[in-house]
Amino acid sequence: MSQTGRSGCPINLTLEELGDRWSLIVIRDVMFGNRRSFGELLSQSEEGIASNILADRLKRLTASGLLSRRPDPRHRQKGIYSLTEASIQLVPLLAHMGAWGRRFKQPSEELSVRAQLLEEGGPTLWEGFMAELRHLHLDEPKPGRSVFGELQAAYEAAVARADG
Repeated sequence: MSQTGRSGCPINLTLEELGDRWSLIVIRDVMFGNRRSFGELLSQSEEGIASNILADRLKRLTASGLLSRRPDPRHRQKGIYSLTEASIQLVPLLAHMGAWGRRFKQPSEELSVRAQLLEEGGPTLWEGFMAELRHLHLDEPKPGRSVFGELQAAYEAAVARADG
């Protein structure tokens, strides 16, 4: 079997794909913020990603099969980005990362409330969220429960409390 990275270790291969400073942040913003265009990803970035870095990450994530891009019907030179099954399968990893960050760092309430709900909901909630992401990004049937809606409502309530 040919080696594609520094080693054939699955953790190494995952880190080579996702371990830079921005790739998981871009996937997070598409996944949890439903930011689907370059402009939305750039203007709504909590971390202030630079436009050249964003363009590079979108190109890399698309080339690696973690995002797909289709032309925006309203503007042919723009694109709409979607998660692929490979990136949807990152939900448990992101849930664990959010739980770790809540436990060992001092995150803001509004930016950690979704992580809290994912941690508390566990694999059942993750599966529901992934089913909804498949509907939103892969045109699969709409599930009965909107986990995305629940996460967004909790986030908006936390923002309102913070602005309070």
